[in-house]
Amino acid sequence: MHQQIARHIRNEIAAGVRRDGDVLPSSREMAAEWDTSAFTITAAMKVLEAEGFIESKSRSKRVVRVPNQERRGPVRLPKPRVVLIGGYAGSGKTELGRILARATGWPMLDKDTLTRPIVEAALEILGQSPNDRESDTYLKLVRPREYEALSSAAEENVQCGNSVIVTAPFIAEFQDAKWLERARARFVDLGATLSVVWVYCDPDTMNVYIRRRGAARDAAKLADWPGYLSRIDTEAHPLTDHVVINNCTSAEPLQDQAETLVKSLMGLELD
Repeated sequence: MHQQIARHIRNEIAAGVRRDGDVLPSSREMAAEWDTSAFTITAAMKVLEAEGFIESKSRSKRVVRVPNQERRGPVRLPKPRVVLIGGYAGSGKTELGRILARATGWPMLDKDTLTRPIVEAALEILGQSPNDRESDTYLKLVRPREYEALSSAAEENVQCGNSVIVTAPFIAEFQDAKWLERARARFVDLGATLSVVWVYCDPDTMNVYIRRRGAARDAAKLADWPGYLSRIDTEAHPLTDHVVINNCTSAEPLQDQAETLVKSLMGLELD
């Protein structure tokens, strides 16, 4: 557990969620946030301190220490690249998207950020809970419009000559070969190259991350976690050429995998 917490905070630092000089919550506050013991939090902090990510000013004050956290200017490529990043809830796809955006300067389009307020209002108008993500009303009427808006925003960036990073679950889309073919063809027509990335994370780690973020839209998943897992295939992969990023606790640090991915994207573009 302490390694999971250390990894998640490390990811937040790399993604710019926590910045150099930020004071971390107390061990007691973080224990409540992660639903664990203060002892576990202390162990996680020791890992991060040994790696140089935080500095302990006192028992109760720990400060983020990443002085070289500056955001780079946008990287212009001869041909825009569209990076679609998918994964199950709690897998870390948004953190990966932010790390890539900070490394490249490319705009990041996150489905929840762009569409959630409108989705919640639409669901209420339709007589559903604003946190509903399971009903036919959401799946058939609302969800397709979310992805339509996301795709249109990506296309608009490409038309302006910008590479773009798009983060969303893409669960159904990445299992639909025809959808993937259409998306690739559409971006090729616009003069761009499409890259598909899948973020893999084991169920136990996803559960920890989902519980910690406390989003109302996850309540149904957490209320019946075994039932939720029975409805998904965590070993599934996109039905097209893709890159897998492993965000399990025991895997290579996410920021290192992101750095390799950025180099790969640049190399593919410049070959």
